[in-house]
Amino acid sequence: MPLAVIVVVAIAVMILFSGINVLREYERGVVFRLGRLLPHRGPGVVFIIPGIERIQRIDLRTVTLEIPPQDVITHDNVTVKVSAVLYFRVVEPSRAVVEVENYLFATLQLAQTTLRSVGGQTDLDDLLGQREKLNARIQAIVDSQTEPWGIKVVMVELKNIDLPQDMQRAIAAQAEAERERRAKIIAAEGEFQASQRLAEAAAVMAQNPLTLQLRYLQTLAEIATDRNSTTVFPLPLDLIEPFLAARRASDGDNGSRTK
Repeated sequence: MPLAVIVVVAIAVMILFSGINVLREYERGVVFRLGRLLPHRGPGVVFIIPGIERIQRIDLRTVTLEIPPQDVITHDNVTVKVSAVLYFRVVEPSRAVVEVENYLFATLQLAQTTLRSVGGQTDLDDLLGQREKLNARIQAIVDSQTEPWGIKVVMVELKNIDLPQDMQRAIAAQAEAERERRAKIIAAEGEFQASQRLAEAAAVMAQNPLTLQLRYLQTLAEIATDRNSTTVFPLPLDLIEPFLAARRASDGDNGSRTK
């Protein structure tokens, strides 16, 4: 066999092998034949005609796209920096290649502008306290815009919300004032309930004077348990009233004799 024939056969075999492509389970191949789109292929072994067909691999796995911090002016004119994370995947490989030049870059830019737009229509309190609603709203907007590109937005999550220092101090002061208000309300409710119980106890003691004496003895026992050098014994006035009356009578007799 002439050497030229061997060289030609070898070149032909090399060209044929160069047209073999192995696509993984999560990959699809978008094929163009002389610039014309063909149905996508894969997974497995895919053969293309070298020089006539061209293949572009598309990954079908979920892509995690980090949205860098965006300067957002909220509806109540507060400037904050908001970052988020976008999860999406390609569901139609051919449209992801034909309908948009770079679907990763385009999705990122769309997510950034949507984040600023939605944040600008939201008050700061809602931005801080209703993240789930904002996540769902941003996801719905981005998903509707990327649907013509064959992209499905799976989830959007707000990551960080950075507030200015003066706003952080104002929110901290507001939270402290709210805690003080709740503490005062709880203390007032406790005083009110205690006063009710004391009124009920006083009514019971008024109906049975013996309970007052028992309470008096209990108080003496509590005083005696403390380590005090001096113990005070309060006496009821009805016990010392006879002595006071006798003293007043004797003082009256002495005064009459003096006159």
